[in-house]
Amino acid sequence: MAATSENSTTLTLGAKAPDFTLTDTVSGKQMSLSELKSPVATVILFICNHCPYVKHVDQALVRLAQDYMPQGVSFIAISSNDPVQYPEDAPEKMREEALRVGYPFPYLFDETQDVARAYGAACTPDTFIFDGDLRLVYRGQLDDTRPSSGRAATAADVRAALDAILSGQPVNAVQKPSVGCSIKWKR
Repeated sequence: MAATSENSTTLTLGAKAPDFTLTDTVSGKQMSLSELKSPVATVILFICNHCPYVKHVDQALVRLAQDYMPQGVSFIAISSNDPVQYPEDAPEKMREEALRVGYPFPYLFDETQDVARAYGAACTPDTFIFDGDLRLVYRGQLDDTRPSSGRAATAADVRAALDAILSGQPVNAVQKPSVGCSIKWKR
């Protein structure tokens, strides 16, 4: 997979999170941003099953959520990839992956790809953090590790942003773009 480090361009810092309702691949239920959001902070992760960049960080995502969910932070994962081109990213495979990895958050399927477009998601993984008012305060990489780096993922950049929110401090405006596999758009 070729890496892309395109900036997520649709949403600028301070922008309101676009609303959505998508199907959770584990429970089969429709879930909306309005019911999943947190009054503290909401992390929206664009991920998928097949990407080596996501595979590199999947356990770091679990640890991140386990560390911050008890502090009131909400986590939502979304896959927007075209399952026709990438059958590994089909909803039934997403369910299997969520259970295998142990994601403690919903793993939603963006069948129309409208949510990825609304957010300007560029790659997997791509991370967006919103404050309690659903205003964008962070967009970018989880950390600076990569599958070829020989280092375990820590989600250090996201942790720093969440720690700032939880302590009432502004999130550092210097943010590095995500690097990963491009979103697999429908043809």
